[in-house]
Amino acid sequence: MSELNETTTHEDKIFTDVDYVEKQLKNREFVKCEFINCDFSKSNLSNNDFVDCIFKQCNFSLTVVSGTGFRDVTFSGCKILGVDFSKCNKFLFSFTFDYSHIDYSTFYGTKLRKTRFTECTLKETDFEAADLTSSIFHNCDLSGSTFARTILDKTDFRTARNFSLDPGVNTMKQTKFSASNLAGLLYKYNLDIDYDH
Repeated sequence: MSELNETTTHEDKIFTDVDYVEKQLKNREFVKCEFINCDFSKSNLSNNDFVDCIFKQCNFSLTVVSGTGFRDVTFSGCKILGVDFSKCNKFLFSFTFDYSHIDYSTFYGTKLRKTRFTECTLKETDFEAADLTSSIFHNCDLSGSTFARTILDKTDFRTARNFSLDPGVNTMKQTKFSASNLAGLLYKYNLDIDYDH
């Protein structure tokens, strides 16, 4: 009977153009694997582990990741829409996001220390109660993203745009901004800021 619950480990493999749409993956561990142009939309990846993996041009729209472990995982050029990362395995949880659309997703209450987001859109993404200490939002669009009770110590917003942060409800020590995007801290006052003078 125990054989049914044994985990299958895939190591140093490349998966290309695989269609996982609406499928459920069970008892899998992927180590140092690369996924290229795979479609995980509406699939269930719950309780599987991905360690040192790279996802390139993959689709994660509405993918279920309850209990899923992602450690040292890179998403590059991926579409990650409506994914609830707050339900992932908290002990295997470290990412890099490059050139990806991470819209309508939630990182509520997660630890994202030193996470790098490069050239990403994070529209209406929920970072409430998350720890983003020393994270970097490089050239990212944060339109409608939620930051409340979020730890933003040393977080780098210097090249981020369209964010709105309330310093009164977030922890912000040595948080980095550029002079041109400081208006994102004042949105709640509904000020008319003139950039031409």
